[in-house]
Amino acid sequence: MKQVWYLRAIQCAVVVAAGLAVIGWLVMSLWNALLPGLFGWPSVSFIQALGLLVLTRLLFGRLRTPGFGPGMQWRRHQFERWEQMTPEEREKLRVGLRGRCGPWGSRSDEK
Repeated sequence: MKQVWYLRAIQCAVVVAAGLAVIGWLVMSLWNALLPGLFGWPSVSFIQALGLLVLTRLLFGRLRTPGFGPGMQWRRHQFERWEQMTPEEREKLRVGLRGRCGPWGSRSDEK
């Protein structure tokens, strides 16, 4: 069982590293293809492109890992509330949401 966990961790690390490499290469390629010709700015290396990526994440507040943070806490809280509801309360909530959210998610047999 521990070997499977280690293999998954290594697999995850490889996927993350490959993803960062691809995103860094895309940032570098786009920067070098557009900005030096348009504005006369210097070209950037791969490491500088990764630095730009980190800087933009810091400036725009997107360093959170998907699945964690305030949004996930809200979802967990809503799930716990849903689990504590009786079937009648759940149906009342469904009907109320259907009325508020329009036809999306409604089934044809419910019309």
